[in-house]
Amino acid sequence: MVHEAESNRPPPDEPHERPEIVRPVRDSGRALQVQQASREMISRMSEPAPKSARELDSRGIIRHDMGARRQADVFRDLRTQLLAHGRGRNFITLVAGVSAGSGASFVAANLAAAFAFDESRTALLIDCNLRKPVLHERLGVRPENGGLTDFLDHPSIGVDHVIYPTGVPRLRLIPAGERREASGEYFTSYRMRGLVDLLRSRYPDRYLVLDAPPIGASPDARILSELADTAVVVAGYGVDTVSSIKEAVAVLEPGRMAGVVFNGVP
Repeated sequence: MVHEAESNRPPPDEPHERPEIVRPVRDSGRALQVQQASREMISRMSEPAPKSARELDSRGIIRHDMGARRQADVFRDLRTQLLAHGRGRNFITLVAGVSAGSGASFVAANLAAAFAFDESRTALLIDCNLRKPVLHERLGVRPENGGLTDFLDHPSIGVDHVIYPTGVPRLRLIPAGERREASGEYFTSYRMRGLVDLLRSRYPDRYLVLDAPPIGASPDARILSELADTAVVVAGYGVDTVSSIKEAVAVLEPGRMAGVVFNGVP
């Protein structure tokens, strides 16, 4: 799988980006009822403060009405290829950069936005970079109720408490929450596994995107990949070497690998 896209102005911690990409069967009647209920839920989803086209452009987030612009088309293509792998079921995608300069958060945010283009689907973006989270800044979300770490520390608050509207229709965000250095313990916990299973199973038309820390910086991406159905590795064009890309890909289980995105292609 190979693709290419172009970003606008990123937040301070993100590089200039432009990527190129090199269960069981259930009772059909019950499944139909669940799907219908999910779509009714989607139709009732409201966006308290929808972002304007100008603001989305300034944040480097694609829009469904960008027409034939190359940037949006690249992420549509990536989404379509991942959906083909999903074979009609919702799934969890891990997005992880080779290094801190690869631009994985840019790719994760726009992949989630592309899933949300479809009015019959929703996307939930989870910031799993607990050391250097940036998604709340990129999407202009104020995480006043905390985020992922806060829920994992105190699950009694309820997961809905830390799911935020983004201003993009049908796209929601769980920010990282309070920064943590010892992040691996969170991702190997039963609570994290239970959370991911809950978020996937609650709505069959919801697609989850996990924004992971750089693969070369810690074992977090490898640990998180065990929670995902498919993985996309982001490599910075002119930033990451061929050998570092190969090493990063080798960290993840081959059966989950969907492809490599080359980001910042001139």
